[in-house]
Amino acid sequence: MSFQAYLDNIETKTGLTPREFIALAKERGFDDPSVKAGVIVDWLKQDYGLGRGHAMALVHVIKKGPKIDAKHVGSSGSHRDESDTLWLDGKNNRP
Repeated sequence: MSFQAYLDNIETKTGLTPREFIALAKERGFDDPSVKAGVIVDWLKQDYGLGRGHAMALVHVIKKGPKIDAKHVGSSGSHRDESDTLWLDGKNNRP
């Protein structure tokens, strides 16, 4: 599953876009560099029922933003994406 597909599936399950999760995380102080991924994963599991893989996709965008490593772009691997920039504003709003 591509990185973008993880984010799209999270939106389908929760009704929240990645951008909305970033805002919620910021309200809780989870965007602080000292906050460990496990704290965010636990929050996402407890409050939204997300598994580790989906939660880690959100951890990435919360901590590092929408850019992903170019090695995943256009590759033939299971985590390939079409772009090195993830769309965070909702799957139905993608240009």
